[in-house]
Amino acid sequence: MNAPVATELFFPSPAVSAFQLGPLTIRFYALAILAGILVGVWLTARRLRFRGGTTSQTLDIIAWAVPFGIVGGRLYHVITDNQLYFGPGRDPSGAFRIWEGGLGIWGAVALGLVGALIGARRAGVPFPAFVDAAAPGLLLAQGLGRWGNWFNNELYGEPTDLPWKLQIHAMNPATGQALTAPDGTPEILGYFQPTFLYESLWCLAAASLLMFLDRRYTLGAGSVFALYIVFYTGGRFVFELMRSDPANLILGLRVNTWVSGLLFLAGLALFQRLRTRPRSAVPHVPVLRQDSEAPGKGIPA
Repeated sequence: MNAPVATELFFPSPAVSAFQLGPLTIRFYALAILAGILVGVWLTARRLRFRGGTTSQTLDIIAWAVPFGIVGGRLYHVITDNQLYFGPGRDPSGAFRIWEGGLGIWGAVALGLVGALIGARRAGVPFPAFVDAAAPGLLLAQGLGRWGNWFNNELYGEPTDLPWKLQIHAMNPATGQALTAPDGTPEILGYFQPTFLYESLWCLAAASLLMFLDRRYTLGAGSVFALYIVFYTGGRFVFELMRSDPANLILGLRVNTWVSGLLFLAGLALFQRLRTRPRSAVPHVPVLRQDSEAPGKGIPA
């Protein structure tokens, strides 16, 4: 009687990262980013209402923050991984093909904050109140967005034999399909640490902890966002040390490792400075409605 064959455990990756919808190519990476944005906006609007704001104000600010963030994220990626687009045998136009993947969180946050500042001023919302409301939602958006990297078969660590090892295919970014082996099956590059998954779970846990601390303690204006910086960069520093995909190095460490470490220290310093300040809230602005007995005049609603 033949002995049963042991089944190898691993975390699979999709062999397809896009599909056709008529003339359009829909990228799962873009859908993951979009899902993250929608969940982040929902949570931010909910939290801003508790601070005296409105959903309309949240949407007005997000309308500025998101486009700025996408541009900033792409700029950071292209600058820090410029060898992917410039040099012998490279296609510079790929720098504009954002649907193929590649957004740097630091650039996204930096320019996103500029857009949020513009939007907050136009909406009459104190900037610290908005960023404190948005911090957990930003973590959720990042956690969900990381699943776009799963579809792209990227953001993995060193080779491993752990039961939750990540199977990585050789992908054609232009078609969104895995390359095939001679027998017609998707070509497998190997099995690696699923650092995208670690970061996604860390973001979800950090968002939960941030909301708990915000409810449990009276944190000063801007200090919730400072804790976001501390929590995210603390985890990101560790995950960057685990990654094995190609990246530019400074003194033997990945660029994002240095950035994470420096921002972690900056976030700690910022939190210490802001934690005792009064909590920021959105000032109440009376809504006027038309008085039927006096056309053209309004009374507080």
